[in-house]
Amino acid sequence: MEQSSFLSELRVYVGRVREFDGTDWAIYVAWVGLMFGLVLATGGFLFAGRSAGAPFPAVAYWVPAGALIFALSIAVDTVGHRTVYKREIQAAEGLVHGITIACGIASCVLLCAAHSQPAFWIPALVLTVLSFVYSLIDEAFHWRRYVQKHSDRVEMCSHVGIFVGHGVMMLAWWVWYFQGYTGVPEAVNALGL
Repeated sequence: MEQSSFLSELRVYVGRVREFDGTDWAIYVAWVGLMFGLVLATGGFLFAGRSAGAPFPAVAYWVPAGALIFALSIAVDTVGHRTVYKREIQAAEGLVHGITIACGIASCVLLCAAHSQPAFWIPALVLTVLSFVYSLIDEAFHWRRYVQKHSDRVEMCSHVGIFVGHGVMMLAWWVWYFQGYTGVPEAVNALGL
């Protein structure tokens, strides 16, 4: 039996968007839109700040770069979550996703707030770590499905992209924070925030 190419599997996987109903589209657009919003917010802040003369370090640009990898991978992965893996996601895995998302969003908000209120770095770091811990728990569900031949290479590869993107984004963000958020005060002042 001839094994299909990864690109043909990707076309089939992404092509499942044709199976979406109205609820699936609403959830997909909201979730994927939120992730691309993160790319635009972080990249837009850097672009606008740089245009106003803010001296950002090179590490800062890895935040939107990682967010872009993260968002693209989520855009692919979520197709499967709204179609072929919908039942599994509605069970315990859905709760794990909810916890991961809540921790991830809260960690980003608190890490931004830590610029003006430095004590927020503590809960931000805890929530960042928890978002990765729960991502690993989620990964256990996916690998179990893959080993039992109830999952495919596209889903598993999209998870590699999710981990790479999330890891690059958050590590860069934390390094930038611990280096003193160079450029942020100038950008905040120049942008009137």
